Amino acid sequence: MLRSAARAFSSMAQQIEKCIIIGSGPASWTAALYAARANLHPLVFPGRFSPELLPGGQLMTTTDVENFPGFVKVTGPNLVSSIRDQALNWGARVQTDNGAETKVDSVDGSDVVYHWQNVDRVDLTQGSPFTIWNDVGTEFRAHTVIIATGASANYLGLPSERKFYNRGVSACAVCDGAAPRFRNAALAVVGGGDSAVEEATFLTKFASTVYLVHRRDKLRASKVMQQRLFDNKKIVVLWNREVCDQYLEPFHLYTCAYILCTRLQKFLVVTSQV
Repeated sequence: MLRSAARAFSSMAQQIEKCIIIGSGPASWTAALYAARANLHPLVFPGRFSPELLPGGQLMTTTDVENFPGFVKVTGPNLVSSIRDQALNWGARVQTDNGAETKVDSVDGSDVVYHWQNVDRVDLTQGSPFTIWNDVGTEFRAHTVIIATGASANYLGLPSERKFYNRGVSACAVCDGAAPRFRNAALAVVGGGDSAVEEATFLTKFASTVYLVHRRDKLRASKVMQQRLFDNKKIVVLWNREVCDQYLEPFHLYTCAYILCTRLQKFLVVTSQV
């Protein structure tokens, strides 16, 4: 009886991972790289591919990355793949429907990621070892859990938004503002908080005019940020207006335009080339 209990306890102990990482962007794969180099044999749950979730984070929908050290220019997906492959080369593992794997299969040059697993819930209340459940109900336990699920851009939810993503619609001024399509163009930033004001101010380095579209009659941004905005002659604030649609301007097939709405009227702001 005692030997059976000891074997059961030993088997249970062997199932406890040293480190589980949740996420698949640059932060999670960097964590996996350093954990692997520390002989922690990390197990990564990158997330299951779906129309709402693209494993790899926001870089997967970014075209050219020009401000990452070591690369003059690299696409977002290629950068994520490079960091991921480096982590896997050092012993990190990916949790898939087929179990833990140490390499990513490819078909016709494209990575096979549809069978990567997602985490459904995590219990941190009982202390280490922590308990994790994947999206098919399997239970995992780990002494360390690193949650690196990143963030998602806050879009407007317009039907045309997905159509024009990376074709005139962007969620990151720092990432895309210097791109040729945005240079010397009239650009629009939607919002009234610190993030929107900061993005609008940054874009004045490249744009001919920046329209800040805000649905209220006053900004939520900090006073310092507001003053910078009002002092900038290239920024025009459009008060009490919302974006109600986007489309390709019919006389300029490579120009993305915003239709802005108030309660009484609609009018057009032509923004960037797509």
